[in-house]
Amino acid sequence: MGGNTKGVKIVALAGSLRKASYNKKLVKIAVEGARQAGAKVSQVDLKDFSLPIFNQDIEDESGIPENAVLLKELFKASDGFIFASPEYNSALSGALKNVIDWTSRPYSNEKVLECFRGKTAVLMSASPGALGGLRGLFVLRSILQNIGTMVIPEQVAISKADSAFKDDDSLVDDRRQERVENLGIKLTETIAKLKGLS
Repeated sequence: MGGNTKGVKIVALAGSLRKASYNKKLVKIAVEGARQAGAKVSQVDLKDFSLPIFNQDIEDESGIPENAVLLKELFKASDGFIFASPEYNSALSGALKNVIDWTSRPYSNEKVLECFRGKTAVLMSASPGALGGLRGLFVLRSILQNIGTMVIPEQVAISKADSAFKDDDSLVDDRRQERVENLGIKLTETIAKLKGLS
């Protein structure tokens, strides 16, 4: 691992605002895998980027909110994404959908969907439910593919998340831990190949 993957830049975020979010814990594990593989990872906490619900009137009257612009710059400078999304009523979280809605809006001299087109993403979820947030990942995958992001087929959904993590935020099940780390590695190596770095 490493070597020609040093040029890979990834943005990682969980679609939850909750401080003790299972998905924030999960994304950190995948980030570790990506960093071990040589990627430069910018980890984002959405609670630090408060945004109004997308409203065309807001954009028309005052432009794209500053926090959305900051996220857009991060996204544009990256090669791909690690997304860990909670499942809310069989879909992705409203917070994550709102971020996608705002950052997908054109700004200045940007190309259409410049934040997302040509990028590569990996998806994961954690939920106390039996499916581990799997239904929400179907929706998120569809959205990302529709806006030009290639989503790696492999994904992980951690069920019974309320008892899945240790006090140090690693997973109790070593095999699950390895699978999540491997998603970060897989994303890094895939991006490196697509960029012609390896």
